[in-house]
Amino acid sequence: MNLGPRVGLIDYGSGNLRSVSKALEAAGAQVTRLEQGPIAGGFDAVVLPGVGAFGDSVNQLKNRDLFVPLQNWLNDGRRFLGVCLGFQLLFESSEESPGVAGLGIFQGAVHKFPHDSVKVPQIGWNSVKWTQQARSIYGNLPSDPYFYFVHSYYPQPKDESIVAGYTEYGQRFAAAVATKNLLATQFHPEKSQESGLLLLRQFLDTL
Repeated sequence: MNLGPRVGLIDYGSGNLRSVSKALEAAGAQVTRLEQGPIAGGFDAVVLPGVGAFGDSVNQLKNRDLFVPLQNWLNDGRRFLGVCLGFQLLFESSEESPGVAGLGIFQGAVHKFPHDSVKVPQIGWNSVKWTQQARSIYGNLPSDPYFYFVHSYYPQPKDESIVAGYTEYGQRFAAAVATKNLLATQFHPEKSQESGLLLLRQFLDTL
């Protein structure tokens, strides 16, 4: 009997663990919550969700001895899925929390949408245009998908070759990044109905 890949779900008080866990289980994963570091062996992937402030989340990860283990996991090229704030934390810094360093896996900073051009935060459904980078790693992606967004900030990667999908909201921004070992999204797959579930299945199928 195939029980599905083992996934460690980082719990650092971000508040949306239940919906993410249920979506991963619906997509076929065995989910274990990780509330304290270090990260044990035996997981096929680690998932970092997140709803909240950049600086507070960095502090929570450090307080729970998960910050450095997460950096090591990512730098070792192990499999990873980041959602919303879990996407933003991969970068070096954020305008939301000046002086606080993120995980620094990718070069670039997290910026706030300008209030004078769009309503902030962006709340609701928006389309994502996949890049060739995404399609080369995850072949059967949902075509012309709409995903659910709730955010005021967005990362701006220095290396655009990692961008997996773009979205328009007053300007074009990176809605997702992908490499051979990770996928991270600004939108919430767990709140995005069939398109989100399909994307989670695509990720799990590569483990």
